[in-house]
Amino acid sequence: MQFLIILSDMIFKQLFDDKSSTYTYILASDKGREALIIDPVIEHTNKYLNVLDELDLKLVKVIDTHIHADHVTGLNELSKKTNCTKIMGEKSKSEVVDLHVKEDDKIKIDNIELKVIYTPGHTDCSYSYLMNDRVFTGDTLLINGTGRTDFQNGSSKDQYDSLFNKLLKLPENTIVLPAHDYNGKTSSTIGSELKNNPRLQVDSVDQYIEIMNNLNLANPKMMDIAVPANVKGLTSDQL
Repeated sequence: MQFLIILSDMIFKQLFDDKSSTYTYILASDKGREALIIDPVIEHTNKYLNVLDELDLKLVKVIDTHIHADHVTGLNELSKKTNCTKIMGEKSKSEVVDLHVKEDDKIKIDNIELKVIYTPGHTDCSYSYLMNDRVFTGDTLLINGTGRTDFQNGSSKDQYDSLFNKLLKLPENTIVLPAHDYNGKTSSTIGSELKNNPRLQVDSVDQYIEIMNNLNLANPKMMDIAVPANVKGLTSDQL
């Protein structure tokens, strides 16, 4: 599943990995310009390169919103093939990042600008990226859900703060673009999540912590492979 939108001043492409239910985003100002990719999956590296080729785009930056536990990232693989800059938040334990960003930093390509928002909770290295009318929320805010907080130094208290004191304070018409969805939804809005997301219908941080502490989820199937591979930045010939 994927869709492509070419606006007057931007190319926006969302691609989906069926195995891990991961969304990957390709952004560019226009055909023939610089491009940026958010949360790539290593198995789809050639697909991303084909899209770039079809649109005559030059990949200059690639971002992971956090250290993923359910798939191996394509961040380092893409960099090896395109010489693009690898970007993650300053709290990331990745050993291959070229540029560490912090709260309120700006990531720019051509006339596109992403503002960095530190949103820990799912992991201690979770970051979101605000671009005008939309926000890439990683696993912090999902559509009708939120990212689990029970491993990789996760914290329900920190996630509550990231949600209620940062993301949910954005304008209600801000488009929410998560790193995952398990029900076929491609986007939401801050207003819709405030109204409809069951995990956000709480009156206190303690209520939120209680919800998250009682999810009783199984570990991601790829966790034991993905986390160390993503810290090391392994490429396909090293897996």
